[in-house]
Amino acid sequence: VYTIMTDAAQKFITPLTCSSLTGNPVFRNMFEEKAIHISLAKEADLIIVAPATAAWVSKLAAGITSDLLTLTVISSNAPVLICPAMNENMYKNKIIQDNLSKLKGYGYHLLGPYKGWLSCGYQGEGRLADTADIVAEAEKHLQ
Repeated sequence: VYTIMTDAAQKFITPLTCSSLTGNPVFRNMFEEKAIHISLAKEADLIIVAPATAAWVSKLAAGITSDLLTLTVISSNAPVLICPAMNENMYKNKIIQDNLSKLKGYGYHLLGPYKGWLSCGYQGEGRLADTADIVAEAEKHLQ
């Protein structure tokens, strides 16, 4: 398991935590190594984006590759599992719904979001899918 962290992800959890959990280095910058996105894309059997924020979903749907994660996703032939997580109003926004539909049409797989408590302190649809469900879905795509 290799972790690619966006700048936003690093505000929620540290690269050291991810590295400790996976036993592998964490990749954060598309300029760390020459063409690192190509190596990561080629190695991947499955790419999981969890949580996928409204901003990240929109970037990918528009083909904006301004970070290592989006660049790796579009460079890979591996299946991609996107697990959206955001405020309910954001999730239900027509732009985000269109972007999710677009990604689905491109062949990306979506899981969630679920209903429940959200990180903003409200309840609603937008909660990240349960870890066990993400793992089960990942196993399906790896078989």
